[in-house]
Amino acid sequence: MKKKEGIVTFKVNEDLLEVIKGIPNRSEFIRAAILTALDGVCPLCNGTGLLTPKQKEHWDAFARHHAVVRCADCDELVIACDKEGGVQR
Repeated sequence: MKKKEGIVTFKVNEDLLEVIKGIPNRSEFIRAAILTALDGVCPLCNGTGLLTPKQKEHWDAFARHHAVVRCADCDELVIACDKEGGVQR
């Protein structure tokens, strides 16, 4: 059975419209961009950038043995565990 497709529309400012006008298949480009962005969404806040009070409680408990540190190899921020066998800070 074929999945049903839906249509989503959204507004863009003139600058963005000018940039995407030259893209041959804008729909495919936008679908790919959205899927890529969703793949990188924070699993805890779902991309809102905010934690609920209960999520914050869980994060605080987790953070007692973990920290956000800069990776010495790639220079990106990562979560490191301070327990034995974890990533060293």
